[in-house]
Amino acid sequence: MKLLSFRYEGQTLFGPKVKREEAVWNVLAMAEAQEQTDFPKTIVEAVALGLDFVELVRKLVEQTEAAGEVEQFKHAFTEIEWLSPIPRTPKNVLCVGKNYADHAEELGSRVPEKLMLFTKSPTSIAGDEQTLPIHADVTDSLDYEGELAVVISKTGKNIPKQLAYDYVFGYTIANDITARNIQTEHRQFFLGKSLDGSCPMGPYVVTKDEIPNPQNLSLVTKVNDEVRQNGNTSSMLIKIDELIAEISKYVTLEAGDVLLTGTPAGVGKGMTPPTYLKKGDTVKVSVEGIGTLVNRFE
Repeated sequence: MKLLSFRYEGQTLFGPKVKREEAVWNVLAMAEAQEQTDFPKTIVEAVALGLDFVELVRKLVEQTEAAGEVEQFKHAFTEIEWLSPIPRTPKNVLCVGKNYADHAEELGSRVPEKLMLFTKSPTSIAGDEQTLPIHADVTDSLDYEGELAVVISKTGKNIPKQLAYDYVFGYTIANDITARNIQTEHRQFFLGKSLDGSCPMGPYVVTKDEIPNPQNLSLVTKVNDEVRQNGNTSSMLIKIDELIAEISKYVTLEAGDVLLTGTPAGVGKGMTPPTYLKKGDTVKVSVEGIGTLVNRFE
């Protein structure tokens, strides 16, 4: 199931994409019409149900179709404002650094021997098709990093590697926008990674049943339709199950947490000369099985 969050007539809503249509189901309105008072009210509550939520929605749609009241519960994509699939995470967005050897090498760095983890503020989260600030007042080196992101489904601590995928709800696309000068000046990543709009995600979170092997997905980033990154998640140094197991030794994971799994080579800093984002640029990050995340910078 492809699930999205959106704003419609001033309301923040969520729902699955309508099959074979460029539209979304308003599941909250459907549940209210069917007097299902225990239906999750937020997407994080839905994520916490895991794949049971998929079955819940399937029954909701079937009942709506049987009642012949379909169109009033659909919203065309042209009518909505896209939001990040998880508009607000329970804690900072968790990010893995230098998890692709070719990316570490293009930055002139050694491949880390152990997990390298940093975070982005929840206030950096943005959505698909959202115009993002170039932040020219604080940086002249805004860079892109296309990534596969993992959405956690339930609370877990000290999760065994062999059970890691039990804690995954699904996958989305992220662009780990980075102000390179701030990252360097502060000798840590948080400020340079947390500018407003520096963590666009979307367009969907795709449930894990539709992506049986997340470790073999193509990942392509384009700037103004020029291919900059062309990688595959099979090249991750630390795989998703290992990441979840290692991180959960130290941090309790919760439903709605998002984990960015690293970026392949091709970022602006790694080019000769370094080529950073500028006003008017459009960045598209595509991940096989999920779709394309699109943002323009102004």
